[in-house]
Amino acid sequence: MIYLDYNATTPPAPEVVSAISSALEHAWGNPSSAYCAGKTAKTIIEDARTSIGRMIGASASDVIFTSGGTEANNMVIHSAVEYFHSFDDKSVFEGSSETKRLPHIITTNVEHDSIALPLKMLSSRGKIEVTFVRVSPDGRVKVTDIMAAVRHTTCLISVMMANNEIGTVQPVRGIADALATHHTKWNPEMKILLHTDAAQTIGKIPVNVQELRVDFLTVVGHKFYGPRIGALFVKNLEAGAILYPMFYGGGQERHYRPGTENTGMIAGLGKAAELVLENLGAYQDHMESTRNYLEQQLQLAFPGRVQFNGKSGDVERLPNTCNVSILGEQLEGTRLLQQADNLQASVGAACHSDKRSEPSPILLAIGVEYGIAKNAIRLSVGRETTRGDIDTVVASLCSAVHRITAVYNVMCNK
Repeated sequence: MIYLDYNATTPPAPEVVSAISSALEHAWGNPSSAYCAGKTAKTIIEDARTSIGRMIGASASDVIFTSGGTEANNMVIHSAVEYFHSFDDKSVFEGSSETKRLPHIITTNVEHDSIALPLKMLSSRGKIEVTFVRVSPDGRVKVTDIMAAVRHTTCLISVMMANNEIGTVQPVRGIADALATHHTKWNPEMKILLHTDAAQTIGKIPVNVQELRVDFLTVVGHKFYGPRIGALFVKNLEAGAILYPMFYGGGQERHYRPGTENTGMIAGLGKAAELVLENLGAYQDHMESTRNYLEQQLQLAFPGRVQFNGKSGDVERLPNTCNVSILGEQLEGTRLLQQADNLQASVGAACHSDKRSEPSPILLAIGVEYGIAKNAIRLSVGRETTRGDIDTVVASLCSAVHRITAVYNVMCNK
């Protein structure tokens, strides 16, 4: 079986497994303890923090460990809302045309559920106002559309760095540049915060917070051959940046994220970051070459019958991602994958697996026709995917299409 669902999750690299195992065996002490066992664990944690910072071009002091991307994303939203309310007792809202002092958050209509659902929940409860800006048919959001949505009460803009289903890379730096020139006359004190979820980009393309000019960036370990924990970059955290804890406890992670640290998984995350630092160029080149070969072979196997969703002109995509629809009756993505004996892949985001009978909302959001969207499968290659693997996958898809079409023709002729 060939695995082509690396956007859903990746296997931990052997070096990562080794780092985790070693930490569990030798660094089992409580990192808050002052004696040797605790200090050993603390050193491993801080070394990992440094590696993650280097991987994204940040200071180690600006990195907070979390349980994963979902927690990090929710923490950003929570912090932005709290930040907004810290101005409630000030005069910064005088002159605002808004009828309510509710925090306003801007995002896109193709975000991961860990952004979209918290925002929808808070909005439904009357806690915030939210604008979901529509992306263009190529999957990218326009900077001008984001800025046109800004209000007097806007406190956060959250735009994923790249989409997990179609691979489109978003203009995060362009949004940052636009914000830098956006002057709020009524409130020079309260800035509009900028967050990007970099879950899909780390380990595939360069990610540098200095170049992106973001206030927050989400790191997700299991997307780049690390363990299932995460981290959050917070700009200038040591200087009193805008971050509010979601819960309270022992004071770990400088009181921002309390709870005894998971030393083993943090060690693994640090090792995964080191691998990205050392090998990113090779990873990127290999994945792009393999993905391009996949798309060429699909076109040869199904001439005139393939549509690559989210692939448009010179719009930047992740180097490993191919979202494709094989055109034809009864060739829905779910049925195709059930019949493709040698392929493990998905029709979209893993978090939508309970809705497999419906087409991807991401594809519908970029204007893909319902029937074509229903035929879509997401194929995402990994660091070690070979051209031989691709040949096996394409042959498996050909066999699946042949079987499905033969059954359909028999049924039609009855």
